[in-house]
Amino acid sequence: MALGEGHQRFIQTMMVRGIVNEQDAKTLHRHCCEVHREHYVSDKLEEFIQVINSKLEPMNMRIRTRSSEDDGTQYFALVNTANTELTRMSSDYADNELELFRRTLDLIMTSDSSTASSTDILNSADSLQTRKLTKSAAECLLKRLVFDDWLVEKRGDYSLSTRCVMEMEPYIRTMYDEEQVKVCSVCHCLAFKCQICANPLCTVKIHYPCAVKYFKKKPIQKCPGCSELWPNKVRECRQSGSQRHR
Repeated sequence: MALGEGHQRFIQTMMVRGIVNEQDAKTLHRHCCEVHREHYVSDKLEEFIQVINSKLEPMNMRIRTRSSEDDGTQYFALVNTANTELTRMSSDYADNELELFRRTLDLIMTSDSSTASSTDILNSADSLQTRKLTKSAAECLLKRLVFDDWLVEKRGDYSLSTRCVMEMEPYIRTMYDEEQVKVCSVCHCLAFKCQICANPLCTVKIHYPCAVKYFKKKPIQKCPGCSELWPNKVRECRQSGSQRHR
């Protein structure tokens, strides 16, 4: 099936915005169809995106969906599917900036909390192999990475945004050891913010929103891996509806 003008407008908007939540994706779908007087069916967003992906995949691009690890909000992002070195970022950041981002990613991947402190990141800026960054330049870069939705900052600690996880998942799975790559036992996606089984012999990890869905109709909350009682409190997540702080 050929791409219509509505499909093309949807792609162009996604290229500019990078990531949108489910409600905004539905609104954009309707807008693109109405502007170009194309047939619009409100519950056919998935089929609409499937047509787009069929044309994007030969170019190593795809619109992916993923739920936020914080509140379960569904997001749509235009991502590069090639397992290459930070492909999407290479046109927007200098070599030393990309190196500092890699160092930040290393810190996050090797941290039990899946975060990196601003102090550790700034200390890394002074020992870059490409070209050193001053402290002020590194601080500006961190602000830019947050603004561009690659990182999320909370009280001086940095974690990966939903957009970053969606874009970087092939890279992360390729570049890091299995023990460093946490995977949710329910949805099987990368897990950075998750609950962990208390059994030291069990490797089960579950996203907070996935835990809510998984245990919702179960009278007794037991680990899906070892069947021991689940030690964590499972609380309903509140969706913020915000584009920021993903």
